[in-house]
Amino acid sequence: MKKDDWEKKSKTCKERDQEFTTVSGLPIKTLYTHEDLKDFDYDRDLGYPGEFPYVRGVYTNMYRGRLWTMRQFSGFGTPKDTNKRYKYLLKHGQTGLSVAFDFPTLYGRDSDDAFACGEVGKCGVAIDTLRDMEILFNGIPLDKISTSMTINPPAAILLAMYIAVGEKQGVPTNVLTGTIQNDMLKEYQAQKTWIYPPEPSMRIITDIMGYCSDNVPKWNTISISGYHIREAGSTALQELAFTLKNGFTYVEYGIKAGLSVDKFAPRLSHFFNSHLDFFEEIAKYRAARRIWARMMQNKYNAQNPRSYLMRFHTQTAGCTLTAQQPENNIIRTAFQAFAAVLGGTQSLHTNSMDETFALPTEKAVKIALRTQQLIACETGVANTIDPLGGSYYIETLTDEMEKGAYEYFEKIDKLGGVVAAIDKGFFQREISRSAYEYQKKLERKERFHVGVNIFKEDEKVNIEILKISKEVERDQVKLLKKVKKERNNAKVKETLKRLRMAAANDENLMPKILDCVKAYATLGEMCNTLKEEFGEYHEPIIF
Repeated sequence: MKKDDWEKKSKTCKERDQEFTTVSGLPIKTLYTHEDLKDFDYDRDLGYPGEFPYVRGVYTNMYRGRLWTMRQFSGFGTPKDTNKRYKYLLKHGQTGLSVAFDFPTLYGRDSDDAFACGEVGKCGVAIDTLRDMEILFNGIPLDKISTSMTINPPAAILLAMYIAVGEKQGVPTNVLTGTIQNDMLKEYQAQKTWIYPPEPSMRIITDIMGYCSDNVPKWNTISISGYHIREAGSTALQELAFTLKNGFTYVEYGIKAGLSVDKFAPRLSHFFNSHLDFFEEIAKYRAARRIWARMMQNKYNAQNPRSYLMRFHTQTAGCTLTAQQPENNIIRTAFQAFAAVLGGTQSLHTNSMDETFALPTEKAVKIALRTQQLIACETGVANTIDPLGGSYYIETLTDEMEKGAYEYFEKIDKLGGVVAAIDKGFFQREISRSAYEYQKKLERKERFHVGVNIFKEDEKVNIEILKISKEVERDQVKLLKKVKKERNNAKVKETLKRLRMAAANDENLMPKILDCVKAYATLGEMCNTLKEEFGEYHEPIIF
Protein backbone atom coordinates (compact mmCIF):
# COMPACT_ATOMS: atom_id res chain seq x y z
CA MET A 1 0.00 0.00 0.00
CA LYS A 2 1.36 3.44 -0.94
CA LYS A 3 1.55 6.21 1.66
CA ASP A 4 -1.16 8.30 -0.06
CA ASP A 5 -3.55 5.35 0.03
CA TRP A 6 -2.75 4.67 3.68
CA GLU A 7 -3.35 8.34 4.61
CA LYS A 8 -6.77 8.29 2.89
CA LYS A 9 -7.69 5.15 4.79
CA SER A 10 -6.31 6.57 8.05
CA LYS A 11 -8.53 9.66 7.81
CA THR A 12 -11.64 7.46 7.89
CA CYS A 13 -10.59 5.91 11.20
CA LYS A 14 -12.00 7.32 14.42
CA GLU A 15 -9.44 8.64 16.92
CA ARG A 16 -9.67 9.06 20.68
CA ASP A 17 -10.92 12.46 21.84
CA GLN A 18 -7.49 13.60 22.99
CA GLU A 19 -4.88 16.22 22.17
CA PHE A 20 -1.91 14.37 20.67
CA THR A 21 1.07 16.42 21.82
CA THR A 22 4.12 15.88 23.96
CA VAL A 23 4.14 17.38 27.45
CA SER A 24 6.13 20.27 25.96
CA GLY A 25 3.28 20.89 23.52
CA LEU A 26 4.99 19.57 20.39
CA PRO A 27 2.33 18.10 18.06
CA ILE A 28 2.61 14.36 17.42
CA LYS A 29 1.79 13.05 13.96
CA THR A 30 -0.14 9.85 13.44
CA LEU A 31 2.84 8.19 11.79
CA TYR A 32 6.50 9.02 11.12
CA THR A 33 8.32 7.83 8.01
CA HIS A 34 11.57 8.44 6.15
CA GLU A 35 10.00 11.57 4.69
CA ASP A 36 10.22 13.25 8.09
CA LEU A 37 14.00 12.94 7.87
CA LYS A 38 14.59 14.19 4.32
CA ASP A 39 17.66 16.25 5.23
CA PHE A 40 18.98 13.76 7.74
CA ASP A 41 22.69 12.97 7.41
CA TYR A 42 23.83 10.00 9.51
CA ASP A 43 27.42 11.10 10.10
CA ARG A 44 26.55 14.77 10.66
CA ASP A 45 23.38 14.39 12.75
CA LEU A 46 23.77 11.03 14.46
CA GLY A 47 27.20 9.47 14.21
CA TYR A 48 28.50 6.56 16.25
CA PRO A 49 28.63 6.11 20.03
CA GLY A 50 31.64 7.86 21.48
CA GLU A 51 32.03 9.96 18.34
CA PHE A 52 31.00 13.54 17.54
CA PRO A 53 28.22 14.73 17.97
CA TYR A 54 27.64 11.97 20.57
CA VAL A 55 23.89 11.62 20.00
CA ARG A 56 24.17 7.86 20.41
CA GLY A 57 26.16 8.07 23.63
CA VAL A 58 29.33 9.58 25.05
CA TYR A 59 31.28 6.31 25.26
CA THR A 60 32.22 3.89 22.47
CA ASN A 61 30.67 0.76 23.97
CA MET A 62 28.31 2.39 26.53
CA TYR A 63 26.59 -0.19 28.77
CA ARG A 64 28.24 -3.18 27.08
CA GLY A 65 31.40 -2.03 28.82
CA ARG A 66 30.00 -0.68 32.08
CA LEU A 67 26.50 -0.17 33.41
CA TRP A 68 25.37 3.23 34.61
CA THR A 69 26.17 4.11 38.24
CA MET A 70 23.22 3.25 40.47
CA ARG A 71 22.72 5.96 43.09
CA GLN A 72 19.98 6.41 45.67
CA PHE A 73 19.66 9.97 46.97
CA SER A 74 19.86 9.51 50.71
CA GLY A 75 20.34 11.57 53.81
CA PHE A 76 18.31 12.06 56.98
CA GLY A 77 18.72 12.72 60.66
CA THR A 78 22.22 12.76 62.05
CA PRO A 79 25.36 11.79 60.11
CA LYS A 80 25.36 8.53 62.07
CA ASP A 81 21.83 7.72 60.85
CA THR A 82 22.75 8.39 57.23
CA ASN A 83 26.02 6.45 57.46
CA LYS A 84 23.96 3.42 58.48
CA ARG A 85 21.64 3.89 55.44
CA TYR A 86 24.64 4.21 53.08
CA LYS A 87 26.08 0.93 54.30
CA TYR A 88 22.66 -0.70 53.84
CA LEU A 89 22.45 0.54 50.24
CA LEU A 90 26.01 -0.47 49.39
CA LYS A 91 25.32 -3.93 50.83
CA HIS A 92 22.34 -4.28 48.46
CA GLY A 93 24.26 -3.36 45.32
CA GLN A 94 24.29 0.43 45.08
CA THR A 95 27.42 1.56 43.22
CA GLY A 96 27.63 5.24 44.17
CA LEU A 97 26.55 7.48 47.03
CA SER A 98 24.31 10.53 46.69
CA VAL A 99 24.03 12.87 49.68
CA ALA A 100 20.84 14.75 50.57
CA PHE A 101 21.34 17.60 53.04
CA ASP A 102 18.76 19.15 55.34
CA PHE A 103 17.41 22.66 54.72
CA PRO A 104 19.62 24.43 57.28
CA THR A 105 22.71 22.96 55.60
CA LEU A 106 21.44 23.91 52.14
CA TYR A 107 21.05 27.51 53.32
CA GLY A 108 24.43 27.64 55.08
CA ARG A 109 22.98 27.64 58.62
CA ASP A 110 24.20 25.66 61.61
CA SER A 111 21.92 23.32 63.52
CA ASP A 112 21.86 25.67 66.53
CA ASP A 113 20.76 28.63 64.37
CA ALA A 114 17.24 29.92 65.17
CA PHE A 115 16.47 29.52 61.44
CA ALA A 116 17.15 25.77 61.78
CA CYS A 117 14.69 25.10 64.57
CA GLY A 118 12.40 22.20 63.65
CA GLU A 119 14.21 21.45 60.39
CA VAL A 120 17.38 19.69 61.53
CA GLY A 121 17.76 16.32 59.78
CA LYS A 122 14.20 16.41 58.42
CA CYS A 123 14.73 16.50 54.62
CA GLY A 124 18.34 15.38 54.57
CA VAL A 125 21.37 14.95 56.78
CA ALA A 126 22.61 17.78 59.01
CA ILE A 127 26.25 18.82 58.48
CA ASP A 128 27.74 21.53 60.69
CA THR A 129 31.47 20.79 60.86
CA LEU A 130 34.17 18.45 59.60
CA ARG A 131 33.33 16.18 62.55
CA ASP A 132 29.92 15.47 60.97
CA MET A 133 31.53 14.64 57.63
CA GLU A 134 33.93 12.25 59.35
CA ILE A 135 30.97 10.43 60.91
CA LEU A 136 29.00 10.46 57.65
CA PHE A 137 31.73 8.58 55.77
CA ASN A 138 33.03 6.46 58.62
CA GLY A 139 33.97 3.03 57.29
CA ILE A 140 33.34 4.06 53.67
CA PRO A 141 36.59 4.16 51.66
CA LEU A 142 36.60 7.33 49.56
CA ASP A 143 39.17 5.90 47.16
CA LYS A 144 36.71 3.19 46.13
CA ILE A 145 33.38 5.04 46.00
CA SER A 146 32.03 7.94 43.97
CA THR A 147 29.97 10.49 45.89
CA SER A 148 27.48 13.02 44.56
CA MET A 149 26.49 15.88 46.87
CA THR A 150 23.34 17.90 46.21
CA ILE A 151 24.58 21.17 47.65
CA ASN A 152 24.68 24.63 46.09
CA PRO A 153 25.41 27.88 48.01
CA PRO A 154 27.80 26.12 50.49
CA ALA A 155 29.14 23.68 47.86
CA ALA A 156 32.75 24.84 48.25
CA ILE A 157 32.58 24.18 52.00
CA LEU A 158 31.12 20.68 51.66
CA LEU A 159 33.71 19.82 49.00
CA ALA A 160 36.47 21.04 51.34
CA MET A 161 35.07 18.83 54.10
CA TYR A 162 35.06 15.84 51.74
CA ILE A 163 38.67 16.52 50.73
CA ALA A 164 39.65 16.77 54.40
CA VAL A 165 37.95 13.44 55.21
CA GLY A 166 39.83 11.89 52.29
CA GLU A 167 43.12 13.20 53.67
CA LYS A 168 42.31 11.70 57.08
CA GLN A 169 41.70 8.35 55.31
CA GLY A 170 45.00 8.71 53.46
CA VAL A 171 43.29 9.26 50.10
CA PRO A 172 45.08 11.85 47.93
CA THR A 173 42.93 14.50 46.25
CA ASN A 174 43.80 13.28 42.75
CA VAL A 175 42.05 9.98 43.53
CA LEU A 176 38.74 11.39 44.82
CA THR A 177 35.80 10.99 42.44
CA GLY A 178 32.35 12.51 42.66
CA THR A 179 30.23 15.56 42.00
CA ILE A 180 28.99 18.65 43.76
CA GLN A 181 25.85 20.13 42.29
CA ASN A 182 27.15 23.70 42.72
CA ASP A 183 24.63 25.06 40.17
CA MET A 184 23.55 28.45 41.45
CA LEU A 185 21.89 29.70 38.26
CA LYS A 186 19.10 27.14 38.54
CA GLU A 187 18.70 28.06 42.22
CA TYR A 188 17.69 31.59 41.23
CA GLN A 189 15.44 30.15 38.51
CA ALA A 190 13.73 27.27 40.27
CA GLN A 191 14.87 25.68 43.51
CA LYS A 192 15.31 28.91 45.53
CA THR A 193 18.13 27.99 47.93
CA TRP A 194 20.58 30.87 47.78
CA ILE A 195 22.75 33.00 50.03
CA TYR A 196 24.78 35.43 47.94
CA PRO A 197 23.84 37.44 44.81
CA PRO A 198 24.59 35.91 41.37
CA GLU A 199 27.96 37.57 40.66
CA PRO A 200 29.78 36.50 43.87
CA SER A 201 28.14 33.08 43.54
CA MET A 202 29.64 32.77 40.05
CA ARG A 203 33.03 33.84 41.45
CA ILE A 204 32.90 31.02 44.04
CA ILE A 205 32.02 28.55 41.28
CA THR A 206 34.94 29.58 39.05
CA ASP A 207 37.25 29.35 42.09
CA ILE A 208 36.09 25.75 42.58
CA MET A 209 36.59 24.99 38.89
CA GLY A 210 40.13 26.38 38.95
CA TYR A 211 41.10 24.68 42.21
CA CYS A 212 39.78 21.27 41.20
CA SER A 213 41.40 21.43 37.76
CA ASP A 214 44.76 21.64 39.54
CA ASN A 215 44.13 19.56 42.67
CA VAL A 216 41.06 17.29 42.35
CA PRO A 217 41.14 16.43 38.63
CA LYS A 218 38.60 13.59 38.74
CA TRP A 219 35.94 15.66 40.52
CA ASN A 220 32.90 16.99 38.63
CA THR A 221 32.85 20.62 39.73
CA ILE A 222 29.28 21.41 38.67
CA SER A 223 26.25 19.26 38.04
CA ILE A 224 24.33 21.59 35.74
CA SER A 225 20.85 20.76 36.83
CA GLY A 226 17.63 20.71 34.87
CA TYR A 227 16.01 18.44 37.43
CA HIS A 228 14.81 21.21 39.72
CA ILE A 229 13.72 23.35 36.77
CA ARG A 230 11.45 20.47 35.73
CA GLU A 231 10.24 19.83 39.27
CA ALA A 232 9.25 23.50 39.50
CA GLY A 233 6.88 22.99 36.55
CA SER A 234 8.81 23.51 33.32
CA THR A 235 8.29 21.49 30.17
CA ALA A 236 10.91 19.06 28.86
CA LEU A 237 11.89 21.62 26.22
CA GLN A 238 12.36 24.37 28.82
CA GLU A 239 14.37 21.99 30.99
CA LEU A 240 16.62 21.21 28.04
CA ALA A 241 17.07 24.82 26.93
CA PHE A 242 17.50 26.44 30.35
CA THR A 243 19.89 23.75 31.60
CA LEU A 244 22.18 23.96 28.60
CA LYS A 245 22.11 27.76 28.53
CA ASN A 246 23.10 27.75 32.20
CA GLY A 247 25.92 25.37 31.34
CA PHE A 248 27.23 27.61 28.59
CA THR A 249 27.09 30.55 31.01
CA TYR A 250 29.39 28.66 33.40
CA VAL A 251 31.74 28.04 30.49
CA GLU A 252 31.74 31.76 29.65
CA TYR A 253 32.45 32.76 33.26
CA GLY A 254 35.25 30.21 33.47
CA ILE A 255 36.88 31.59 30.35
CA LYS A 256 36.37 35.16 31.64
CA ALA A 257 38.13 34.14 34.89
CA GLY A 258 41.18 33.18 32.83
CA LEU A 259 40.70 29.40 32.85
CA SER A 260 41.39 27.31 29.76
CA VAL A 261 38.13 25.84 28.51
CA ASP A 262 39.75 22.45 27.94
CA LYS A 263 41.06 22.47 31.50
CA PHE A 264 37.69 22.78 33.26
CA ALA A 265 34.99 21.79 30.75
CA PRO A 266 35.74 18.03 30.85
CA ARG A 267 34.68 18.01 34.51
CA LEU A 268 31.31 19.67 33.97
CA SER A 269 28.41 17.23 34.25
CA HIS A 270 24.65 17.56 33.88
CA PHE A 271 21.61 16.40 35.83
CA PHE A 272 18.24 15.80 34.16
CA ASN A 273 14.74 14.81 35.16
CA SER A 274 13.04 11.77 33.67
CA HIS A 275 9.33 12.51 33.40
CA LEU A 276 6.45 10.44 32.03
CA ASP A 277 6.41 11.38 28.33
CA PHE A 278 8.60 8.41 27.46
CA PHE A 279 9.81 9.28 23.97
CA GLU A 280 10.13 13.02 24.60
CA GLU A 281 12.45 12.32 27.51
CA ILE A 282 14.68 10.08 25.38
CA ALA A 283 14.78 12.69 22.60
CA LYS A 284 15.65 15.36 25.19
CA TYR A 285 18.80 13.53 26.29
CA ARG A 286 19.91 12.85 22.73
CA ALA A 287 19.35 16.47 21.66
CA ALA A 288 21.25 17.69 24.74
CA ARG A 289 24.37 15.73 23.77
CA ARG A 290 24.32 17.07 20.21
CA ILE A 291 23.77 20.70 21.25
CA TRP A 292 26.52 20.56 23.88
CA ALA A 293 29.07 19.01 21.51
CA ARG A 294 28.40 21.41 18.66
CA MET A 295 28.37 24.53 20.85
CA MET A 296 31.53 23.57 22.72
CA GLN A 297 33.34 23.01 19.43
CA ASN A 298 31.94 25.84 17.33
CA LYS A 299 31.28 28.65 19.82
CA TYR A 300 33.73 28.04 22.65
CA ASN A 301 36.57 26.66 20.50
CA ALA A 302 37.25 23.66 22.73
CA GLN A 303 39.91 21.40 21.25
CA ASN A 304 39.81 18.49 23.68
CA PRO A 305 37.11 15.96 22.65
CA ARG A 306 36.42 15.38 26.37
CA SER A 307 35.09 18.95 26.50
CA TYR A 308 32.40 17.92 24.01
CA LEU A 309 31.03 15.10 26.16
CA MET A 310 27.77 15.88 27.89
CA ARG A 311 27.82 13.32 30.70
CA PHE A 312 24.70 13.33 32.83
CA HIS A 313 22.96 11.91 35.87
CA THR A 314 19.20 11.30 35.85
CA GLN A 315 16.61 11.19 38.60
CA THR A 316 13.07 10.03 38.10
CA ALA A 317 10.40 12.72 38.45
CA GLY A 318 9.41 13.41 42.03
CA CYS A 319 6.64 15.72 40.84
CA THR A 320 4.83 12.77 39.21
CA LEU A 321 4.61 10.75 42.42
CA THR A 322 1.20 10.65 44.06
CA ALA A 323 -0.09 10.15 47.59
CA GLN A 324 -3.10 8.39 46.04
CA GLN A 325 -2.45 4.72 45.23
CA PRO A 326 1.25 5.08 46.16
CA GLU A 327 2.17 1.65 44.80
CA ASN A 328 1.58 3.12 41.32
CA ASN A 329 4.71 5.17 41.94
CA ILE A 330 6.80 2.01 41.59
CA ILE A 331 5.50 1.60 38.02
CA ARG A 332 5.94 5.29 37.15
CA THR A 333 9.50 5.18 38.39
CA ALA A 334 10.27 2.06 36.34
CA PHE A 335 9.10 3.69 33.09
CA GLN A 336 11.04 6.86 33.86
CA ALA A 337 14.19 4.91 34.69
CA PHE A 338 13.79 2.91 31.48
CA ALA A 339 13.63 6.14 29.47
CA ALA A 340 16.79 7.42 31.15
CA VAL A 341 18.68 4.26 30.25
CA LEU A 342 17.42 4.31 26.65
CA GLY A 343 18.55 7.95 26.58
CA GLY A 344 22.09 7.00 27.60
CA THR A 345 22.43 8.27 31.18
CA GLN A 346 25.73 7.82 33.07
CA SER A 347 24.13 7.47 36.50
CA LEU A 348 20.60 7.10 37.78
CA HIS A 349 18.54 7.64 40.91
CA THR A 350 15.13 6.04 41.18
CA ASN A 351 12.60 7.63 43.54
CA SER A 352 10.87 5.57 46.20
CA MET A 353 7.12 5.03 46.25
CA ASP A 354 6.64 6.69 49.64
CA GLU A 355 8.43 9.99 48.97
CA THR A 356 5.20 11.97 48.73
CA PHE A 357 4.77 11.29 52.45
CA ALA A 358 8.29 11.44 53.87
CA LEU A 359 11.88 10.40 53.31
CA PRO A 360 11.93 6.78 52.08
CA THR A 361 11.92 3.74 54.32
CA GLU A 362 14.50 0.98 53.83
CA LYS A 363 11.92 -1.24 52.13
CA ALA A 364 10.86 1.47 49.66
CA VAL A 365 14.40 2.49 48.81
CA LYS A 366 15.38 -1.15 48.21
CA ILE A 367 12.47 -1.55 45.76
CA ALA A 368 13.66 1.61 43.97
CA LEU A 369 17.20 0.23 43.73
CA ARG A 370 15.92 -3.18 42.57
CA THR A 371 14.04 -1.35 39.78
CA GLN A 372 17.37 -0.27 38.30
CA GLN A 373 18.88 -3.71 38.79
CA LEU A 374 15.93 -5.34 37.02
CA ILE A 375 16.32 -2.99 34.05
CA ALA A 376 20.06 -3.72 33.91
CA CYS A 377 19.91 -7.48 34.37
CA GLU A 378 16.56 -8.68 32.96
CA THR A 379 15.28 -6.44 30.15
CA GLY A 380 18.16 -6.70 27.66
CA VAL A 381 18.16 -2.92 27.17
CA ALA A 382 21.88 -2.72 27.98
CA ASN A 383 22.86 -5.30 25.37
CA THR A 384 23.08 -2.89 22.42
CA ILE A 385 23.79 0.82 22.19
CA ASP A 386 21.00 3.34 21.55
CA PRO A 387 18.45 0.74 20.39
CA LEU A 388 15.97 3.47 19.38
CA GLY A 389 18.50 5.28 17.20
CA GLY A 390 17.22 5.63 13.63
CA SER A 391 13.57 5.55 14.70
CA TYR A 392 11.72 8.02 12.48
CA TYR A 393 9.81 9.35 15.48
CA ILE A 394 12.79 9.55 17.85
CA GLU A 395 15.04 11.27 15.32
CA THR A 396 12.33 13.75 14.33
CA LEU A 397 11.55 14.51 17.96
CA THR A 398 15.27 14.93 18.72
CA ASP A 399 15.52 17.47 15.88
CA GLU A 400 12.45 19.36 17.14
CA MET A 401 13.79 19.50 20.68
CA GLU A 402 17.11 20.84 19.41
CA LYS A 403 15.38 23.47 17.28
CA GLY A 404 13.22 24.61 20.20
CA ALA A 405 16.26 24.88 22.49
CA TYR A 406 18.07 27.19 20.06
CA GLU A 407 14.96 29.38 19.89
CA TYR A 408 15.08 29.75 23.67
CA PHE A 409 18.82 30.53 23.53
CA GLU A 410 18.04 33.41 21.19
CA LYS A 411 15.34 34.80 23.53
CA ILE A 412 17.72 34.66 26.51
CA ASP A 413 20.54 36.34 24.58
CA LYS A 414 18.20 39.19 23.62
CA LEU A 415 17.55 39.74 27.34
CA GLY A 416 21.28 40.09 27.97
CA GLY A 417 22.14 36.52 28.96
CA VAL A 418 21.19 34.20 31.82
CA VAL A 419 22.07 36.46 34.77
CA ALA A 420 20.24 39.44 33.23
CA ALA A 421 17.25 37.22 32.42
CA ILE A 422 17.15 36.06 36.06
CA ASP A 423 17.07 39.70 37.19
CA LYS A 424 14.19 40.32 34.77
CA GLY A 425 12.25 37.30 36.07
CA PHE A 426 12.20 35.59 32.66
CA PHE A 427 12.85 32.02 33.84
CA GLN A 428 10.54 32.31 36.81
CA ARG A 429 7.64 33.50 34.62
CA GLU A 430 8.22 30.85 31.95
CA ILE A 431 8.31 28.03 34.48
CA SER A 432 5.29 29.33 36.42
CA ARG A 433 3.27 29.67 33.21
CA SER A 434 4.08 26.09 32.16
CA ALA A 435 3.22 24.72 35.60
CA TYR A 436 -0.12 26.55 35.55
CA GLU A 437 -1.00 25.35 32.05
CA TYR A 438 -0.15 21.75 32.92
CA GLN A 439 -2.29 21.90 36.06
CA LYS A 440 -5.23 23.27 34.09
CA LYS A 441 -4.89 20.41 31.60
CA LEU A 442 -5.05 17.93 34.47
CA GLU A 443 -8.15 19.63 35.82
CA ARG A 444 -9.79 19.56 32.38
CA LYS A 445 -8.67 15.94 31.94
CA GLU A 446 -6.69 16.78 28.84
CA ARG A 447 -3.77 15.10 30.61
CA PHE A 448 -4.13 12.12 32.92
CA HIS A 449 -2.66 11.15 36.26
CA VAL A 450 -3.78 7.66 37.21
CA GLY A 451 -5.38 7.56 40.63
CA VAL A 452 -5.71 11.36 40.75
CA ASN A 453 -7.95 12.49 37.89
CA ILE A 454 -8.68 9.08 36.35
CA PHE A 455 -9.20 5.59 37.80
CA LYS A 456 -9.70 7.06 41.24
CA GLU A 457 -10.57 4.97 44.27
CA ASP A 458 -11.94 5.61 47.72
CA GLU A 459 -9.08 4.31 49.77
CA LYS A 460 -7.39 4.67 53.07
CA VAL A 461 -3.67 4.75 52.42
CA ASN A 462 -1.82 2.74 55.03
CA ILE A 463 1.86 2.98 54.33
CA GLU A 464 4.86 2.90 56.64
CA ILE A 465 6.79 6.18 56.64
CA LEU A 466 10.14 7.24 58.03
CA LYS A 467 9.77 9.63 60.96
CA ILE A 468 12.55 11.89 62.21
CA SER A 469 12.40 12.22 65.99
CA LYS A 470 12.92 15.43 67.95
CA GLU A 471 16.00 13.81 69.50
CA VAL A 472 17.83 14.21 66.18
CA GLU A 473 17.97 17.99 66.53
CA ARG A 474 18.86 17.76 70.20
CA ASP A 475 21.72 15.30 69.52
CA GLN A 476 23.04 17.30 66.58
CA VAL A 477 23.13 20.56 68.56
CA LYS A 478 24.80 18.74 71.46
CA LEU A 479 27.57 17.45 69.17
CA LEU A 480 28.02 20.92 67.65
CA LYS A 481 28.49 22.47 71.09
CA LYS A 482 31.04 19.78 71.95
CA VAL A 483 33.05 20.51 68.79
CA LYS A 484 33.04 24.25 69.46
CA LYS A 485 34.28 23.63 73.00
CA GLU A 486 37.08 21.25 72.02
CA ARG A 487 38.46 23.06 68.94
CA ASN A 488 41.14 25.77 68.95
CA ASN A 489 38.87 28.82 68.76
CA ALA A 490 41.76 31.24 68.26
CA LYS A 491 42.76 29.26 65.17
CA VAL A 492 39.16 29.25 63.92
CA LYS A 493 39.00 33.02 64.30
CA GLU A 494 42.25 33.47 62.39
CA THR A 495 41.22 31.19 59.51
CA LEU A 496 37.88 33.00 59.16
CA LYS A 497 39.70 36.32 59.06
CA ARG A 498 41.92 35.07 56.21
CA LEU A 499 38.84 33.77 54.40
CA ARG A 500 37.24 37.20 54.47
CA MET A 501 40.46 38.84 53.25
CA ALA A 502 40.56 36.40 50.32
CA ALA A 503 36.91 37.19 49.51
CA ALA A 504 37.79 40.89 49.38
CA ASN A 505 40.41 40.36 46.67
CA ASP A 506 41.03 37.99 43.76
CA GLU A 507 42.47 35.09 45.74
CA ASN A 508 41.04 31.64 45.11
CA LEU A 509 38.77 30.92 48.07
CA MET A 510 39.20 27.13 48.20
CA PRO A 511 42.55 26.97 50.08
CA LYS A 512 41.21 29.37 52.72
CA ILE A 513 37.98 27.39 53.06
CA LEU A 514 40.03 24.22 53.52
CA ASP A 515 41.97 25.89 56.33
CA CYS A 516 38.71 26.87 58.04
CA VAL A 517 37.28 23.37 57.64
CA LYS A 518 40.39 21.69 59.10
CA ALA A 519 40.20 24.03 62.08
CA TYR A 520 36.58 22.82 62.60
CA ALA A 521 34.98 26.14 61.77
CA THR A 522 31.26 25.62 61.30
CA LEU A 523 29.38 25.82 58.04
CA GLY A 524 27.42 28.81 59.36
CA GLU A 525 30.55 30.65 60.48
CA MET A 526 32.11 30.33 57.04
CA CYS A 527 28.94 31.29 55.17
CA ASN A 528 28.40 34.30 57.43
CA THR A 529 31.97 35.42 56.85
CA LEU A 530 31.45 35.37 53.10
CA LYS A 531 28.04 36.99 53.51
CA GLU A 532 29.70 39.96 55.23
CA GLU A 533 31.75 40.54 52.07
CA PHE A 534 29.33 39.44 49.35
CA GLY A 535 25.95 40.42 50.79
CA GLU A 536 22.67 38.48 50.48
CA TYR A 537 20.41 37.86 47.50
CA HIS A 538 16.80 39.04 47.45
CA GLU A 539 14.58 37.77 44.65
CA PRO A 540 12.87 40.40 42.48
CA ILE A 541 9.07 40.44 42.39
CA ILE A 542 8.06 38.90 39.06
CA PHE A 543 4.24 39.17 39.02
